[in-house]
Amino acid sequence: MATNKFLHLTSSKYSKTKNQQEKPSKLSPGNWFGLGLGLAGVAMVSATAGALLAVSLSSTPLMQQKLSAEDAAVFSQQNLANSNMRLPELTRPVNILVLGVKVLTSDLEEYPHEGDIGYHALVNSFKGLSDTMLLVRFDPKNQKLTLLSIPRDTRTYVEDRGLTKINAANYYGGPAKSAKAVSELLGGVGIDRYIRVNVQGVEKLIDALGGVTVYVPQDMKYQDDSQHLYINLKAGEQHLNGDKVLQFLRFRYDNLGDIGRVQRQQMLMREFTEQLVNVNTLSRLPKILSVIQSHIDTNLSVEELVALTNFATTIDNSNMQMLMVPGEFSNPEEYNASYWLPDLRSLDDMIAQHFDFGYNREQWENSESTSYTRVAIQDSTESWEAVDELVWSLNDAGYWNVKVAKPWSTPLEVTRIVAQNGDIQRAEAVQKSLGVGKIFVESTGYLSSDVTIQLGKDWLEKKNESQDSQDSQDSQDSQY
Repeated sequence: MATNKFLHLTSSKYSKTKNQQEKPSKLSPGNWFGLGLGLAGVAMVSATAGALLAVSLSSTPLMQQKLSAEDAAVFSQQNLANSNMRLPELTRPVNILVLGVKVLTSDLEEYPHEGDIGYHALVNSFKGLSDTMLLVRFDPKNQKLTLLSIPRDTRTYVEDRGLTKINAANYYGGPAKSAKAVSELLGGVGIDRYIRVNVQGVEKLIDALGGVTVYVPQDMKYQDDSQHLYINLKAGEQHLNGDKVLQFLRFRYDNLGDIGRVQRQQMLMREFTEQLVNVNTLSRLPKILSVIQSHIDTNLSVEELVALTNFATTIDNSNMQMLMVPGEFSNPEEYNASYWLPDLRSLDDMIAQHFDFGYNREQWENSESTSYTRVAIQDSTESWEAVDELVWSLNDAGYWNVKVAKPWSTPLEVTRIVAQNGDIQRAEAVQKSLGVGKIFVESTGYLSSDVTIQLGKDWLEKKNESQDSQDSQDSQDSQY
């Protein structure tokens, strides 16, 4: 394993006897935050915009809440960027913890209760439970950007709270306690800096960037008068402004709960990164800067922020990997709360492969036999014949653990071969067998698969070409 220059937090494993009573969430209407869009918005600004950013802001960290010396020591003390050049550049791989926070008046003692104002109003604050947690790795050596989504209900050790939901860490101890909890979950991986952004900042940032076009997979309708939350989106491709993006992200009525929201976040993030870089970004820079200054809390210096910006604009979209902590839902009869229980063995392998930390236990020891690979099919072609032919083709190639899952709602021209848990080698093997498709490292596929095939029109075209060729050969043979 390559030497890692990060600060490595030392931690021990904690037993269940240390578990303490978790403070219940006052309100949990669902995730609203899309894969660290605060960070994404910053990261997608062009290099020129990065230079303007450095001029427009002070050289001190953009911190809304000052860290104590003890909390500051949790993060790396090394500089992340080299400024001996026209624009700052990253000097090494860095890990950035991104926290999305939604705070209501009812969450804070200093604000009146809902009975006094009529509803639970949003507050421009960073003190609440973290609805979204991401660990983002910027790797200049390998030219990769890796995002690990950590479901907010993940059960892990939180300092002074015991085994509880990881989203409680920010409520009880801010970014430093969150960083410790994430490091504990991931086996000690180091965290260099943090970024916190609240829900109001996400909405304003999306508007400042001109919105995003996304395919809404289903009709989404929900009403919560207690928060003035009204969701009303129709299925299909549409351009969403900040308010509608929050509706898309906060919708919670699907079978996968919080995990479904994580998957929608990744869908939105993929579209966001593909659409955002354009010449209009510079004209929106003043609004972007305003949002950053008022709705984002970070211990990144401006120099480091510009270096991250400069790096992110050079990354090819195919080199952006989006992972999720593997695991399963808890049994309601066994726990007194709803948890996402992490699969620590798979998680350790994922961190070793994609974050260059820890020991990879030869996860591919059984990969030579295709029978070990769990393949799921999500059809977007509306052709059951095409699905049947795909299953037969996979069987012929030795893939017998195949499941036809719920169809993929977005019509696809090109088949997407999703490395569900970052299993790139297995995805490449499936792609080679099919002869079509493009590989994506993300968690939008079927949860219980190693590889999800989201079937597109290119498979139909290949099968038609194959059939035409066979018909032509049969015609020639019949003449002899």
